[in-house]
Amino acid sequence: MTRVLLIEDDPAVRRGVTLGLRRNGHETEAVATGEDGMESLAPFAPDIVLLDLMLPGMSGLETCRRIRETSQVPIVILSARGDDVDVVVGLEAGADDYIVKPASGEVIEARMRAVLRRVAPTQSSPGSDGPLLYGDLEIDGTAVRVCKHGRELVLAPSEVKLLLFLSAAPGQTFSRRQLLEAVWEHSYYGDARLVDACVKRLRAKIEDDHGNPRYVQTVRGFGYRFGPL
Repeated sequence: MTRVLLIEDDPAVRRGVTLGLRRNGHETEAVATGEDGMESLAPFAPDIVLLDLMLPGMSGLETCRRIRETSQVPIVILSARGDDVDVVVGLEAGADDYIVKPASGEVIEARMRAVLRRVAPTQSSPGSDGPLLYGDLEIDGTAVRVCKHGRELVLAPSEVKLLLFLSAAPGQTFSRRQLLEAVWEHSYYGDARLVDACVKRLRAKIEDDHGNPRYVQTVRGFGYRFGPL
């Protein structure tokens, strides 16, 4: 059973989403504020967090940042149309995906399942026969673990899945659309900001020089590839 922490201040939305989640067999805890969400995080130990951006008191963005200080639990942002700037900031703060409200229960369920699949290892993950070493970067696809200079890095699920996918084909360039379909299981190109925000966060953790990345390299006008070649 998946444990879902829903942080949503609108009573009608909170009630509707909670009913849908429980109908699909998820253990759900629903709270109205970021402060209450933070208090529930440790004792409830959710498998995934659904987080509204527009919250009273502590904003959704600040809540996202605070969750990321202590946990790598998958976070999916719930946003209203017109929140594009905040969505990008939320993704850069550590969220793994976003859903535009109002959204059907089927859409929420599909996005949640896609995010949760990123946490699990796959047969095609690099390192299926053992960790792979690229300079000072060690990638273990079986254990879903990444180390740099021998120290394990704390990566969000989308960051891990993106790195595993790129490193499985060193030197091959992938378009943002290809990465969306492979990592986020989206096909709408307008969601390319998911890719760019994730790359920015990943580089901050694995690169020595963010301005001159060694591992996740930009192919201008097309997408990204994994180096060194």
